[in-house]
Amino acid sequence: MTTADSRSRARAGLGGVLSSVSLLCVLLDLQVDGVLGATHVEIEHHLEMGRKLLAAGQLAEALSHYHSAVEGDSKNYLTYYKRAAVFLAMGKSKSALPDLSRAIQLKPDFLAARLQRGNILLKQGNTHEAKEDFDAVLRGSGEHGEAHEQLLKADELEMLQEEVRSTHLQGDYMGAVSVLDRVIEISPWDPEARELRADCYIRLGEPRRAIQDLIPTTRLRNDNRAAFLQLSRLYYGLGDHQEALSQVRECLKLDQDDKECLSHYKQVKKLSKMLDSAEELNHCCFCRYQEAMEKYELVTRTEPHVPFYTDKAKERICHCLVKNQRAHEAVDVCSEAHQRDPRNVNVLRDRAEAFIQNQDYEKAVEDYQEAKELDGENQEIREGLERAQKLLKLSRKRDYYKILGVNRNANKQEIIKAYRKLAQQWHPDNFQTEEEKKEAEKRFIDIASAKEVLTDPEMRQKFDAGEDPLDPESQQGGGGGGGGQGWPFHFNPFGSGGSFHFKFHYN
Repeated sequence: MTTADSRSRARAGLGGVLSSVSLLCVLLDLQVDGVLGATHVEIEHHLEMGRKLLAAGQLAEALSHYHSAVEGDSKNYLTYYKRAAVFLAMGKSKSALPDLSRAIQLKPDFLAARLQRGNILLKQGNTHEAKEDFDAVLRGSGEHGEAHEQLLKADELEMLQEEVRSTHLQGDYMGAVSVLDRVIEISPWDPEARELRADCYIRLGEPRRAIQDLIPTTRLRNDNRAAFLQLSRLYYGLGDHQEALSQVRECLKLDQDDKECLSHYKQVKKLSKMLDSAEELNHCCFCRYQEAMEKYELVTRTEPHVPFYTDKAKERICHCLVKNQRAHEAVDVCSEAHQRDPRNVNVLRDRAEAFIQNQDYEKAVEDYQEAKELDGENQEIREGLERAQKLLKLSRKRDYYKILGVNRNANKQEIIKAYRKLAQQWHPDNFQTEEEKKEAEKRFIDIASAKEVLTDPEMRQKFDAGEDPLDPESQQGGGGGGGGQGWPFHFNPFGSGGSFHFKFHYN
């Protein structure tokens, strides 16, 4: 074979290879074009669906389509801008901000995105970067009304931020709050402004208003353990230990090893357990008041520096003492509780009941009247006042407990014992003169009437409710107290004159 033939064959072989490569490239180009064409159609479909769903208010579904559109074409600035619009509609400004920045990066002269980003930055309190965006809009479009107005707000915000720092530093917290009101009006998404106003409210003794400012900051920062801890402490100080637990748990969700949150959680949990246990004992059907008092005493020792818990414990101990018929102790504890919280109607009610047990009806009426002035719609208070007034009225006539010299919680055996002693003492046969006998007769009738009423459960219940069952004027008793069917003897000793020889039964 000649050299020329070899070269010809080589050229033919090379030409074939080149032809094959060219054909492969053509095929690949066709396939790539086909793929890109399909992707473009899909992207347009997602964008169209996103637009329709956004218009219909179906934001989550719209966002899903815009996610797909961004994944399909990461170079399309409009897709990022549209997805940012959905984030804003959903109230997720922090998520919208990166999309707007990406849209501006892809198209630096995209003024709509710059204006939108500037607005978000201004609401976040970032005046420097917000002003840069508003300036860029004004440079790109000349007179732009909204951009000009927002730029003026940014300038105002800068001055206000400087003023509030100075005012707060001087200790003028009320003045700082006044300035911060306008700051937060311009930049409602700025957590620092709300935290500063919350601090002012705490120093001014307005914890509930501080709570209102701190709650939004837990959403404005990705990790705001400090706000959750502060919220927990504020709720704890207000006596809402359940909400205090809830807030501190949110802190521990972000970091289960946070020392401050963990320490506070243990404290709140301990006190919460004590209070819940005491309340259960106080309200259980078995009325375990002594055990409940012990729990409340433990509460005062566990948390002596939070007035709410000390006041609550004193209030509950007062109530338990009254229920246990320990009236003298109850008056002292209830008085201390009243001094701590003069507007607590429960304390006034319980002290009134303690006064009734002590047969000090005038003071009972005073406490119930004061409680009624504080809560005139409280049916229990109104009924208690009515009962105390009846008892006071009765005491000015006849008080069967005082006649026998027994407490209101005396049992039947104690009543009979007192009756026997007094009946023997005031028996008319023990006296010589006519005047002495008449006085003894009167006392003896009262003693016998007291024994009759207080040893009869139904009559005693009526008397305790403020009615005299032996008073004929009430038309509810069994007689007049000086004889009749209700009289406890076999005869009326005062039905005839002459000397008296009483033969009575002690039962």
